[in-house]
Amino acid sequence: MSSRIHRIVPYLFVLPPLILLAVFVYGPAFENVIFSLHSWSSINPDWEFVGLRNYRQLFANPVFWVSLSNNTLYAVISVIVQVFVALGIAAVLSAGIFRPRLNTFFRTSVFLPAILPVTVVGLLWQLIYQPSIGLIDQFLFSTGLGNLSRVWLGEEQTAIYAIILVSQWQWTGYMVALFMVAIAAIPTDLYEALEMEGATRIQQFRYVTLPGVRESTLIFTVITIFGAFKVFDIVWVMTAGGPNRASEVLGTHMYRSAFRDDVVGYSSAVATVIFVITICVGIVQLMLQRDE
Repeated sequence: MSSRIHRIVPYLFVLPPLILLAVFVYGPAFENVIFSLHSWSSINPDWEFVGLRNYRQLFANPVFWVSLSNNTLYAVISVIVQVFVALGIAAVLSAGIFRPRLNTFFRTSVFLPAILPVTVVGLLWQLIYQPSIGLIDQFLFSTGLGNLSRVWLGEEQTAIYAIILVSQWQWTGYMVALFMVAIAAIPTDLYEALEMEGATRIQQFRYVTLPGVRESTLIFTVITIFGAFKVFDIVWVMTAGGPNRASEVLGTHMYRSAFRDDVVGYSSAVATVIFVITICVGIVQLMLQRDE
């Protein structure tokens, strides 16, 4: 009898989080798929089963493809900056090149934007991007580069890049902090051994730091891609997807469809696509970790 109880006890510990996941994650995700197969709105109590019509409309909508391409661009730039550039910054700050006070100042300065509310960041950078009077244009005019001045958030060619730049400014420091934790976990004996062999700091970074943070880099890359495909707040605060839907992302397209256009079934289809993309990225991560 006691052995049977011992076999049941581990499942009892796992049961509460499984119930929470079922209620707050898996249940709503399944329900959203059901929503996407119907035509309905918040003011119309009648549901009409339409099958895959919402998905056909979605894939035929050019705004969806603009949104998907913007999210993809967001993900690519974010991985380059928030993972690889952040890793380089973290390696420099962890190497003890600067004096302790200066090193602390750099760490604080890099991490500070990550603790600011997104709304504050968006409004702040709206002022920085202001035509003619904003900090960027003022700098360009003062250095004789006034011909490069743009309506950064008002032109279709520059709006999404301006928003992506803001995200990198805000979240790169957060990734730097995570990488510094990962680097701190690498045994110092490895660095000392290479240093005794006459290895340079670049060689130490290549042969010790990179292998030591390989698994963390994979995880941070997946987290960054997740965030890039789920981004909503900073885009909505700064441009609301404009001008002319040029900076639209999947999150803003979904929000606009649900709460502005009131086509909730179509919006649920957008949400399902976001869910499928993140699931596929998660599967790739699991496969790579299994190979490791």
